[in-house]
Amino acid sequence: MKIRFLFPDAKEWRYLIESLSALIDEANFIATNDGLMLRALDPSRIAMVDLFIPKDAFEEYEIEGDSVRIGVNFDDLTKIIRRSKSDERVVFETTDGRLKISFVGRAERSFSLPLLDVVGEELPSPKVTFNVLAKMLSDALRDVLKDAELVSDTIKFIAEEDVFIVQAKSDKGEVEAKFSLEAGSLLEYDVKESSTALYGLSYLTDIVGKAYRVSDIAALEFSTNKPLLLTFEIAAGGTLRYYLAPRMEA
Repeated sequence: MKIRFLFPDAKEWRYLIESLSALIDEANFIATNDGLMLRALDPSRIAMVDLFIPKDAFEEYEIEGDSVRIGVNFDDLTKIIRRSKSDERVVFETTDGRLKISFVGRAERSFSLPLLDVVGEELPSPKVTFNVLAKMLSDALRDVLKDAELVSDTIKFIAEEDVFIVQAKSDKGEVEAKFSLEAGSLLEYDVKESSTALYGLSYLTDIVGKAYRVSDIAALEFSTNKPLLLTFEIAAGGTLRYYLAPRMEA
């Protein structure tokens, strides 16, 4: 089975691959007639990534059959994709058990990697009910996470009726940030029920520190002591989603 697809912006693709590699070591892309998808757990099974890019996001998209699995090592793929330039397009092709990656610009540069047989369970989309939706600029979320890193390795999200509060505290000190529609720091805010949840900060900073470049807007959804769903909208209606298990307060 062969695939060939061309993405118009190599730099955007670089940010996307880096955001995936923040969580996973090896995984399968699944190419179907609808588009490209990936769903995988991080090695500790605390976080899951769920990616979908519709075929309309690609300048060219060719696939043999109904679906093709593309198993890759993300450390190796990231090293290659970082060689791309902002004025280049990127082409992916599979042939003879290898993945060929080409950057097309003033010159055409090609690399190849062996395709991996990544064995993993079929992961269903988590069935979670969320009581809170908070949309904000993704760089604003990145900044508050970096603030929280100064004092703690966990972060607490508190959703009240009119304000979304982010807290971090430890023996080192405390950090608090408040976001609201009124102040303009939230783009959308819906609270069905006041909720509080605690999450590991290292996972969030790894995710957001890369994914904020993929999309200007981040959507957070959570409920009290339930997993967090973090969504970034990408090209042509695609989505990059992360699920993160909560921490329990001592």
